[in-house]
Amino acid sequence: MAIETTGRARFIDNLGRVYALYTLGFLAFFAFMAVLEQLGMGAQAIGIGFLMFTIAIYAVIGWLSRTAEVDAYYVAGREVPALYNGMATAADWMSGASFVALAGGVYFGGYPYLGFIVGWTGGYVLVNSLLAPYLRKFGCYTVPDFIGTRYGGNTARLCAVIILVVASFTYVTAQIDATGTIAAQTLGIPYELGVWFGLLGIFICSMLGGMRGVTWTQVAQYIVLIIAYLVPIIWMSNKQGFGIIPHFSYGEALGRIAELEALYGLKPALEAIPGVSVLVNPQNAPEGKGWAMVSLAICMMAGTASLPHILMRYFTTPSVRSARRSVGWSLTFIFLLYFSAPALATLTKLQLLDPNLATSVIGKAVEDVTNLEWVKHWSAVGMLAVADQNGDGIVQLNEFFMRPDIVVLATPEIAGLPYVISGLVAAGGLAAAMSTADGLLLAIANALSHDLYYKIIDPNADTRRRLTVARVLLLFIGAGGALVASLKLTGILGAVAWAFDFACSGLFFPLVLGVWWKRANTAGAIAGMVGGFVAGSWYLYMVYNGLMDPWWGIDHIRFGIIGMPVSLVAMVVVSLLTPAPSQEIQDMVDEVRIPTGKPILAAGH
Repeated sequence: MAIETTGRARFIDNLGRVYALYTLGFLAFFAFMAVLEQLGMGAQAIGIGFLMFTIAIYAVIGWLSRTAEVDAYYVAGREVPALYNGMATAADWMSGASFVALAGGVYFGGYPYLGFIVGWTGGYVLVNSLLAPYLRKFGCYTVPDFIGTRYGGNTARLCAVIILVVASFTYVTAQIDATGTIAAQTLGIPYELGVWFGLLGIFICSMLGGMRGVTWTQVAQYIVLIIAYLVPIIWMSNKQGFGIIPHFSYGEALGRIAELEALYGLKPALEAIPGVSVLVNPQNAPEGKGWAMVSLAICMMAGTASLPHILMRYFTTPSVRSARRSVGWSLTFIFLLYFSAPALATLTKLQLLDPNLATSVIGKAVEDVTNLEWVKHWSAVGMLAVADQNGDGIVQLNEFFMRPDIVVLATPEIAGLPYVISGLVAAGGLAAAMSTADGLLLAIANALSHDLYYKIIDPNADTRRRLTVARVLLLFIGAGGALVASLKLTGILGAVAWAFDFACSGLFFPLVLGVWWKRANTAGAIAGMVGGFVAGSWYLYMVYNGLMDPWWGIDHIRFGIIGMPVSLVAMVVVSLLTPAPSQEIQDMVDEVRIPTGKPILAAGH
């Protein structure tokens, strides 16, 4: 044990050098693959090379981070420096939805989808100001751990576990969906097989080292995903004449797109192509009013502050102050991708629409478009289709069908960039999906093993049994996620939105009021969790299945707007109608809000 602790301290002291060498090594591998492409290596071999190399690196990190210590498995020993925890949180946060699907949502849905960016980024303001430092001061292992101790009794803890599992499981299916999409296009295998390939990589990272292994793997994954996201944007922007930093100069591209859309005419879709659900023509996008963006942003902000796998990241820092600084670093690293997503969506759309660019497809002969290599590639895996529905032999705006989930992955090919860039982007997308899936699976398994098994079922379980239970649960939960993902019930972005809505409907106010309102009690917390979660879930079921019309334009990806008010009202009313918490609990709440001092809960609680 002493040797493990000494080695760990040495690793922490040399983090800068370790990850600098890792970054240089990855860039050297990228250059090596570019040379091989020039020498004639095929596209599929390049893609496989990128995926295998990066997964092998993550596997090595996961193996080296293996542990048998409870504190290290659940909270990485609470020794992760703020800077690196910020990188790990950013990787945990920038999921397959952020990397793979967000730009596609903006591409097809326009500005209402900026609600995702505003909400996901603004949510960290809530995390920093309302929750993260105080939960770190509390000293808990999991979010249900806080709920169970703050409100007392196993009923509140169990309610939190159920909501955590539903929200996190919904989220993890979206990440496995993303890995399946990437594996299918890179390896040339069916999507249904791709999800299992991605799941194997996820298990490699999280099985042995728990939170410690996941943390150091996520730092490495952030480096890969941010390089992979920015390189094609810079390259494409430079080719289109917007400079190497397009973030402040692509307004001209937006104007050009508006002109071209007016020129081509935005007609309703004639008929959906089986298996390919979204078109370049955005007529089927959600309502384009300001309320759509605002309501979506509210749900995403509150969901950000409620999702257990994100809040868990701040349990790993050495101190309360470090937790607060870690949030700032998280926002910095997340900003790099979110600030770039609208630029990527804009530049990609211009590539397809502008007849002055060699890569455009609208207005060209159907035969010429269907013979393009990238069109054949994505059509073969069921992600794209071209249909000459009016028989004129020319591709119209509403005759080109493409899943939004492939916009980022297909961009290098659309722009005519070297295939090594496509391999890089695939590796980045896989890193984003795997990093988030690691955190989510760990959040579910830890909650079930610590809060359900250890705290409720078998309080006498020893360390070995607790960790064994956690690892077995990882296997079953991951396999279940892969099965659900293969059903393709909704797109990646839609599944992620549901996860945030579930979390904010049931957990947002019990968490926030647990820190900031001493009068909140056990009965109120249970009423808030159950009432908000049930109300939101009922609304989702009714609207998604067409059993009722949406209220006030709130569609199925915004059902948190229904669940949260119910949760707040139920929690406040029931708390006021029932006895106040004990003086001990109220004193504990006061102590949580003091930014200095030792954690309230002792290690190993």
